[in-house]
Amino acid sequence: MTETTDRLAAITIDDSAMAPATPEVEQDRRVAVFDLLEDNSFALPGRNGQQAPAGPYALLLAMRDNRLVFDISTEGGDKVGEFHLSMGPFRQTVKDYFQICASYVDAVKRLPPAQIEAIDMARRGIHNEGARTLQERLEGKAEIDIDTSRRLFTLICALIPG
Repeated sequence: MTETTDRLAAITIDDSAMAPATPEVEQDRRVAVFDLLEDNSFALPGRNGQQAPAGPYALLLAMRDNRLVFDISTEGGDKVGEFHLSMGPFRQTVKDYFQICASYVDAVKRLPPAQIEAIDMARRGIHNEGARTLQERLEGKAEIDIDTSRRLFTLICALIPG
């Protein structure tokens, strides 16, 4: 994969089918998009003997009918793919992630550093589990590295009301 073309160059979130986001959620989304655009690896595999159009790509991310929608275009706006992922396989991991994040925020206020570190390690473990699940669900649809998967999982969590 070449770093200059196998990447996401733009990310748009279509939240028209979702409840209005709070200012905090909007901020989480902006940070997640920024982090993802800073460093990512994203490629589309060829299909039916045809090579996939080269990137960089623009991603429209949306939630529709409890499905995560990836709408992929070239930077020039030519649509090159769309796929939908059921949120079912992510549901428990996202729930656990929200709970551990809340525990972490609470712990920072009142627990000693060793306990905070233990909670943070658990948070990272759950985050990694979500990233691995995302990589598995994208297999055959998009090729991403683990760091990109982690950043996309963060963005997915920012799309879901906690």
